[in-house]
Amino acid sequence: MCSAAASSAKAFFLSAGVGRRFCLYYAVADNVKCHGAVLFVPPFGEEMNKSRRMMALQAQSLARQGFAVLLMDLYGCGDSDGELRDASWSDWKSDLAVACDWLHERTNAPVSLLGLRLGALLSLDFLRDGNAANTPNTPIKQLVMWQAVLNGQQFLTQFFRLRLANEMLSGNNAQSGSTQAIRQALINGETIEIAGYEVPSQLALPIDALNAAQCPPQNCAVHWLEIQTTASLELPPARKKIADQWMQQHVDFDLTLLAGPEFWATAEISECSDLITLTCKIFAQGT
Repeated sequence: MCSAAASSAKAFFLSAGVGRRFCLYYAVADNVKCHGAVLFVPPFGEEMNKSRRMMALQAQSLARQGFAVLLMDLYGCGDSDGELRDASWSDWKSDLAVACDWLHERTNAPVSLLGLRLGALLSLDFLRDGNAANTPNTPIKQLVMWQAVLNGQQFLTQFFRLRLANEMLSGNNAQSGSTQAIRQALINGETIEIAGYEVPSQLALPIDALNAAQCPPQNCAVHWLEIQTTASLELPPARKKIADQWMQQHVDFDLTLLAGPEFWATAEISECSDLITLTCKIFAQGT
């Protein structure tokens, strides 16, 4: 059952495959009914560092509302065991399976996913796996996506450009040459260092091949939340195309646009209180 009266997080290490994963668990207070459990699937790299405050604030709000929340550093990330250069996309999906099962065992409540940026794309691919070995015994009730990465190739191209920009600033633009050259190095099995992160081919290549149109979630309701910094609140064409494809594929999803800062990418740590409020409302409606 949901347990432990605590408004603050309990830090611990969870055994998962090779080594341990660092976790923060936000339990539901003893005097609050437990309505469900939520696994927060984090973004990648500096986006994760920029988002930690928002993730903690959302977890605290959901716990007060009756939802136990688990935040996990994936293999090779944050304070978890391993190095990023040894991580794989499959490792990360296995981490989600272990976390979901742990949450269900701990709470005996329905488990949902809350994915931010690349964490949302990871969640979609995880849900697509169905009954594969790295999926949980626990069925997933719903997925809430915060500013999802919908095209892995576009995401990595932007990430690769950080390396190219750094080389240009240092006066050495011959090492990588182009994003195509970086991709070829990954295809050759090399590990690429970008912005202080050693990215291996077994992690980058699966991301590069992923597109949300190819992994429409089935048997799981999806709440897609988009943050726009402009007042127009219009979905960009590429993202609207995915939404249209999902509608044609009869995906059970709703899409909400709201104004706010891109907290995962701002120079200073920032918050989006409207996003927290809306997310709490979504989970409350599902009880």
